[in-house]
Amino acid sequence: MSNVYEERVTMIAAGEMQEFVPFGRDHCRRHPNATNLQLRQLQPASELWSSDGDAGLVGSLREVTIHEKQKESWHLRKGTCDIGEELDYDEELYVAGNMVIWSRGSKNHASSVYKAFTVDSPVLQALWCDFSIPQDKTEGTEAQERTEKCVCIVQKSCVNVHTVDGKDYIAPLPFQVADVWATKYGLIFERSNPVQEAPLSPLREPLPTMFSMLHPLDEIAPLVCKPTGGVTNITRVQYVADYTLKIIFSSSAPSIIVTYDTAQCLHAVWALRKIKTEEQNTVLRCPSTAGTPQQIVTSSSLTAHLRSVSKGESPIASPFQNFSSFPGQNRSTVSPGAHSRSHSPSISNMAALSRSHSPSLGASSFSGVQRFNLSTYTPSPKQGRNSHSPNSTLSDSLLVPETEPVIPELCLDHLWTESAHNVREKNSQASKVFTTIDLCGQKFLCYLVESRHQLRCVKFEESNDLTQLIFGTVTVIQARDAAPVESVNTMMVLESNGNLVLYTGIIRVGKVFIAGVPTPSLSASNTLPRPSTPLGSISTPARPSSRHPGALDEAVWPSPVPELNDSTKIQDSYMDDCTFHQIGTYIHSLRDPVQNRVTLEMNNGNLLRITTPEITNSQLVKKCLQAIKYILPKEVAVQVLIKWYNAYNAPGGPNYHSEWNMFVICLMNMMGYNTDRLTWTRNLDLEGSLSPVIAAKKARPSDVGSEEDWEYLLSCDYHHNFESHLLAGVLHLDPLEVLHPKEETFPNLGLDSTTLLYNHIPAIFFVLHLIYEELKLDNLMREGARSLVILLYQLARDLKLDMYMDSYWRDYPLLVKALKQTCKIDQAQARLMHQPPFLTVEPPSIYQWLSSCLNGDIMSPFPYLPGICERTKLIVQSFALYVLGDEKALSQESSQYLFRIAAGQRKQQAEEDNKRLSLHPCTSSSSLAAKLVVSLTNLGFTLKDLETVPFGVALPIRDAIYHCREQPSSDWSEAACSLIGRQDLSKQAHEGNLHKTKSAIGHVLLPDGASGTEAEEEEDGMNDMSQDLMSLIWNEDLRVQEVRRLLQSTHPVRVNVIQMPEMSDHEYIEEKENRLLQLCQRTMALPPGRGMFTLFSYHPVPTEPLPIPKLNLTGRAPPRNTTVDLNSGNIDVPPNMASWASFHNGVAAGLKVAPASQIDSAWIVYNRQKNTELTNEYAGLLMALGLNGHLSKLTTMSIHDYLSKGHEMTSIGLLLGISAAKLGTMDISVTRLLSIHIPALLPPTSTELDVPHNLQVAAVMGIGLVYQGTAHRHIAEVLLTEIGRPPGPEMENCTDRESYSLASGLALGMVCLGHGSNLIGMSDLNVPDQLYQYMVGGHRRTQPGIHREKHKSPSYQIKEGDTVNVDVTCPGATLALALLYLKTNNRSIADWLRAPDTQYLLDFVKPEFLLMRTLARGLIMWDEIKPNPTWINSNIPPIVRQNNASLNSMDGQVADDVDLQTMRQAHINIIAGACMAMGLRFAGSSNAAAFNCLYKYVKMFLESVSSPAAALAGHHNLETCLSVVLLSLALVMAGTGNLKVLQICRFMHKRTGGEMNYGFHMASHMALGLLFLGGGRYSLCTSNSAIAALLCALYPRFPAHSTDNRYHLQALRHLYVLAAEPRLLVPVDVDTNTPCYALIKVTYKASQWCEETTVNLMAPSLLPELHLLKEIKVKGPKYWEIMMDLSKGLASLQSILSKDGFLYVKLRAGHLSYTEDPKGFRSLLAQTFTHRNPEFLSIKPEAVSAFTSDPALLSFAEYFCKQSKKEGKQDMLDLLSSILYECVTQEKPEMLPTYIAIDQAVRRLERTELTETFELWQIKLVQQFYNSVCLQDKFKNSTSALLINSEFLLAMKSMLDKTLDQWLHASGDVLLHSYLSGQPVEESKISMLACFLVYHSVPTLQQIAATGIEGTASFSELLLKFSQLHLPVQTLLRLAPVMLGRPQAMLV
Repeated sequence: MSNVYEERVTMIAAGEMQEFVPFGRDHCRRHPNATNLQLRQLQPASELWSSDGDAGLVGSLREVTIHEKQKESWHLRKGTCDIGEELDYDEELYVAGNMVIWSRGSKNHASSVYKAFTVDSPVLQALWCDFSIPQDKTEGTEAQERTEKCVCIVQKSCVNVHTVDGKDYIAPLPFQVADVWATKYGLIFERSNPVQEAPLSPLREPLPTMFSMLHPLDEIAPLVCKPTGGVTNITRVQYVADYTLKIIFSSSAPSIIVTYDTAQCLHAVWALRKIKTEEQNTVLRCPSTAGTPQQIVTSSSLTAHLRSVSKGESPIASPFQNFSSFPGQNRSTVSPGAHSRSHSPSISNMAALSRSHSPSLGASSFSGVQRFNLSTYTPSPKQGRNSHSPNSTLSDSLLVPETEPVIPELCLDHLWTESAHNVREKNSQASKVFTTIDLCGQKFLCYLVESRHQLRCVKFEESNDLTQLIFGTVTVIQARDAAPVESVNTMMVLESNGNLVLYTGIIRVGKVFIAGVPTPSLSASNTLPRPSTPLGSISTPARPSSRHPGALDEAVWPSPVPELNDSTKIQDSYMDDCTFHQIGTYIHSLRDPVQNRVTLEMNNGNLLRITTPEITNSQLVKKCLQAIKYILPKEVAVQVLIKWYNAYNAPGGPNYHSEWNMFVICLMNMMGYNTDRLTWTRNLDLEGSLSPVIAAKKARPSDVGSEEDWEYLLSCDYHHNFESHLLAGVLHLDPLEVLHPKEETFPNLGLDSTTLLYNHIPAIFFVLHLIYEELKLDNLMREGARSLVILLYQLARDLKLDMYMDSYWRDYPLLVKALKQTCKIDQAQARLMHQPPFLTVEPPSIYQWLSSCLNGDIMSPFPYLPGICERTKLIVQSFALYVLGDEKALSQESSQYLFRIAAGQRKQQAEEDNKRLSLHPCTSSSSLAAKLVVSLTNLGFTLKDLETVPFGVALPIRDAIYHCREQPSSDWSEAACSLIGRQDLSKQAHEGNLHKTKSAIGHVLLPDGASGTEAEEEEDGMNDMSQDLMSLIWNEDLRVQEVRRLLQSTHPVRVNVIQMPEMSDHEYIEEKENRLLQLCQRTMALPPGRGMFTLFSYHPVPTEPLPIPKLNLTGRAPPRNTTVDLNSGNIDVPPNMASWASFHNGVAAGLKVAPASQIDSAWIVYNRQKNTELTNEYAGLLMALGLNGHLSKLTTMSIHDYLSKGHEMTSIGLLLGISAAKLGTMDISVTRLLSIHIPALLPPTSTELDVPHNLQVAAVMGIGLVYQGTAHRHIAEVLLTEIGRPPGPEMENCTDRESYSLASGLALGMVCLGHGSNLIGMSDLNVPDQLYQYMVGGHRRTQPGIHREKHKSPSYQIKEGDTVNVDVTCPGATLALALLYLKTNNRSIADWLRAPDTQYLLDFVKPEFLLMRTLARGLIMWDEIKPNPTWINSNIPPIVRQNNASLNSMDGQVADDVDLQTMRQAHINIIAGACMAMGLRFAGSSNAAAFNCLYKYVKMFLESVSSPAAALAGHHNLETCLSVVLLSLALVMAGTGNLKVLQICRFMHKRTGGEMNYGFHMASHMALGLLFLGGGRYSLCTSNSAIAALLCALYPRFPAHSTDNRYHLQALRHLYVLAAEPRLLVPVDVDTNTPCYALIKVTYKASQWCEETTVNLMAPSLLPELHLLKEIKVKGPKYWEIMMDLSKGLASLQSILSKDGFLYVKLRAGHLSYTEDPKGFRSLLAQTFTHRNPEFLSIKPEAVSAFTSDPALLSFAEYFCKQSKKEGKQDMLDLLSSILYECVTQEKPEMLPTYIAIDQAVRRLERTELTETFELWQIKLVQQFYNSVCLQDKFKNSTSALLINSEFLLAMKSMLDKTLDQWLHASGDVLLHSYLSGQPVEESKISMLACFLVYHSVPTLQQIAATGIEGTASFSELLLKFSQLHLPVQTLLRLAPVMLGRPQAMLV
């Protein structure tokens, strides 16, 4: 058995093993309907209809089970997870029959189904594939590609693609597919080879055999290749058309494909890449070298065929099918259900991609196919052949309608072909291909030729410019199977004799030992396997799929019979090899490798999953291995790693704790040490030998105890640790003296110079020293540094490097003192050692370097290993930047601060590391601190990392962070804000990075669903408003509830009519109904106002329809609450009275939907009531969805569907909605849509369409919106003509002509918005002149343009003559002029619009036209509008002013010839027009002067309405003017919820009856809505586009009744949405996540009206328009400051406002929020806590809770700062309390651990308990940092406090000095003297000596010797010689007496 034992020791123990069953198999059995689906699939139709149905059923069931077994296959891959998650799990894709199951699971997590798919026909193959979607290019940046993770399911006729985020695509296949491969760019299809194509004549160019599909919506395109040139050496691009070429492997990183040539039996590798444009052109121009016409034919027939399939037609005989003599028979080859695809690249983006998932198509699609087939496949007379060849004559093939070629997208570049063998190896196709990386990063492509039992490995690497791959030679490994083990960089090989062996690259690592594999067929007597079971003979169900991953066409592969013959051939050799590895016999193959897991397939069909062990688990060993691997040549490095791997993973291997010990022994043995004879390594070995296997190797002298055992116990680490333990000190245990008598028994320990690493000892020593320095910068690895220092000390001693030994001794005095043994290195052999150039005499010490840096001394660059010592590099660069102030420190790679240790090899990888990790400093940052923080963030350095940096080293970084915290830049990333501890900013940045989905904290503010009371109420459409927010904005009263009451329309109205005694019951009922009719006028006018109030306040759930509140037109009559209804028939009710009200109701409901909501076309369609006609509500909803931008998602099919229904309202809503969604885009598809509805835009000869008048108005307005601001000549010309469109014969354009003319005018104004005199190319149209004529009248001019014909025959009803009908054209022309010259201040045009100043001329102008003219004039002279009554009066002509002294009086001296009525009407209209101009000018600004002025006029009009003089002006006119002025007032105060305006609106609400008709109610409720726009979150902007939209919405002529559209289409009232913009800034407390108050300071830019001014606002508040602002600051003592500089750009603020305006703020310590403490009196710092007060030392823990919510600090106060009864603790408590108080009040809680660490270190030193000098170094660095020059400069001009209290530092320093001086007085001077003179030092006091040397920076013995100090007698001479060492003065004073040889004469 001994040989077995030895053999096992060299083996590698596999990790845990478990039986493997594909999870999908089990799930499939339980899946509903799986069998039925297969039954239906497998059942031949004839059997289903046969008489004996039962027999057929049984047969098919039997068939099912057979099929199930054969079709089963699965493959696994590494689980992909979200960024930040480190989960290692497997994903499995399992295929059986029609089902595909995607599951996930690992050994720690149970498997679960992620997605399951069932398709209509059997699944041929399923695979994962990532498709890339190019993103839209933004300005100046390259297009970013986003990948979509998908699973592709291949069926016979199509590929189903399902993405992870739920999109489904179906791509039809135009040919039979043999195989599908996933690549980096998409899918590659191999066409199956029809046998009939082989004997065709040589003239014919073969059709391509490989095709690519880059996205499921793209066309399938042929693949082209670029083979390396043959004899002529010319590489040309050609289609891949060779049937002998088969793909056997594809990979995405690197992007390569491996093919096998069945004719030449050779494997080749190709690089796959996107095709270049010139290559596309070459291929398309000339597909073959011989330029015969046939090739053109071929490509066009190919194209036509591919295209026909992609359109869903079913080609009956295609060039890719097996042609049969009768085309009809072949109909089944591609099912008619090739899923149609209504997308081709030529359709515009408006045509959203709607895919029909219906499995069948109508017969209509076949007609095209017949034609197509006949034209393409007629037998060619030229060739005289009778076969159906696609090679028809040229003339025939050109009849094919689409000959535009399919453009190839991917190209294959030939990289490598294996060398040809002498004998052609038939069946030598590789059955498995994979790439693997060896332990040193070399890459290999391996392919398994199963028939030869060979694994061939080809090494490949990237070229220096990283553009191509270079392949090397082939290495053959005899193997039956193989699989890569990715995470360990090895591969597992199943050898021919059944052994499982691990290889790394092509180097053998060792056999794999698997414990517990059952061996059922072996009996005790028969140890050899029975010859009756040859290896490959048993085929398992899973075997075919694992051997040929995804083989679809079985004919391609060799049949199983030759495989059996092959395996019997090797039977004999196998029998010889099989000595005792019985287990090996049963491993049949390997499959499904993922990370370090692989499945073994046994002969009996069982599957076992085993884990390959990791290379190491210990971080320390990992780092050391990395360094050794980096520095050694590759070959040696691989050997080292293999030896370590074998030692570490031997069967029955070590436990976790002894991993380091094993590593040390393994490494030292490789260096030539005899670890058995070295005391400390021998002890390590004994400690580690817990495993019987390793222990068995050691010779055991006896089982009885011996002396050595006791000594071993005394010298073990545990004993040392115990001695230095606090407990040992407390119990006063005497240290035991350990005798070392045995050491003399090995006097001369030598090194074996023949070992692997002997020559490399110095290099390895140095890199391990650098690792040690790296570990010193990581608190978590201190234990590792302790372990490593012992090894380093031993090596330094043997290499005679005294200075290194001294540095280790100073770091860990007690640890290294015990190492006394030296191993002699023979001088002759020492020469063999490779002395690396980078090994310095002085040890590089990182602390020493940083210390010099702080002192400003000259330093040599610090050595580091790129990619391994990253922390060293980071700290060095940070110090160089922040302490030395060198801004270039971060940009220069090989700077003056760092020295890169260059390994002789692996250059390229190191360069890559540098590229990745070089710091990119932010150029915009001003201060050094900001630069440092930004740079650290770019490197991914976080607060968690900072906590692991020792406190002294971390202090400068913390200092930089502390300085940045106060005023960070507003454009910093989320990570940078987290690093400086500003959670408010980091959360803000995080929200900014989120995709614009539902507002991230919207759910916090929105109610969680209806509470009890709301659920009982009816849905009034206002339940989704954010109550919290509105109660914060308007916290003094209940105005929001009042608004909600005024605007609700779901409750019946109260009809209060008193029955007079003389009134009969019938009359009373009629009276009540008449009263209700009056009230209904008001109810119907409410929805527009409600839409404004609830604007964008709701995020709908995509699975629920949008609730539309009902419009209740009934009433309740008191006292009995009887219902009053209009439908009783007692009174006449206008027909369709509520139709427009319902439309407005739908719009109001739809406008609740926020633009950021996630809704799509399906949801929009889903909202339509099923089984009913289209409703007016739905029409309104469509318009609303257009206004908030969602209608652009509606598919073209749905748009067509809605328009074809002929429902007028729906068409109006849809056209206006789509136009608003495409505002100003000139979208061509929308233009077509609108043109159909506008006769003027159709050609003169087109059919007259009967388009309803209102729909024409909507379409004209839509054209204005789509072409807004474009000044498109043709559109402008048509609209100009349409303003004066005369009525035609047959009643066209005879009713409601005014609204059409107005819409044309407004549309024309929008198209040429603000262009005024800059109308390029339109001078011949004379637009202003023509408009002027329309405005004042005159002879009609001849119509220009193409529409002259249409206007020839006059109307039969209306006689207009040849003059312009001013009553129709004036409003449109006036407003068109206003918009055309908007804000241009063009005085000449404005003068046209002045009101006439004589009675005679006034009589010619309608009073309401004066309103328009004044308004238009104001808009043109924009800058002249002043917010005062003087400006308003300046618009009134003198004659009108003289005759209207007072609005409300009848008397006054009036001349007889003056028509008072004219004057009065002119007066009020001019005032109203001027007020509206002022309202638009100051819209959304809440300008106080404008408010006061307009409020005055509203009051004036309110009085005049009820005054006796009202009749003179006309009640209707006065009401109109009142409404206009009220709306103007609401415009100015939009979103503010002003109480005075609300009172007026409420007063107007109560006025029913009289002149208050539907239109005036609508105006007053729109004013109310504007006042509370979007619940106070929105306001209005005054851009040109917004003014145009507001003019359309607030057109100052209101409908007389609910169906009145004569002067203005009611639907346009909702266009105000286009002027609304979010401007509410809501501070949200980042800790509580609730809205709060905060003071913000808003600075306005300087402008022509005012200088730069600053105002303070209490947020939440509406901001002014952003373009007026310079910066916004959150200020005040309570919150951390946030500054947004708007001069840099508005994008960040706009994104905050658009996402509900949440600005995260963070309370400062000790402050309460404004709601709890408005005046700041209760702030803790304002109370008695002052530094003078002695009470503050003992803080009550409760008090701290007001300063901070950090649970760690609260716990600290609770446990460490409470008063205790014990004496002696008080000073400690006081100290901790004051530290806590300082940290909390000065906002630096992160400094608490640092304070305590310093305090503890000083106390330990006082008690002489310091065993290592680590903490002293840190205190020293802290002191040096605060003394450093840079800091003093910094604080001269800085107000912020120091991070560490200077008093505390001084106190600690004096305590340290005192302790060390006492030691020096007592006994230290003798020790110090003996150390400095090189004599041995007494061991008991050694740790204090080390502390003294470190703290006082005493130079080493060698450095002192170098100064030539020997024999110095005087102090001055000593000073002179010491000056070159740059020692501190205090050190000199302490050293001088010792150095001068008079230890007693100390300087005290």
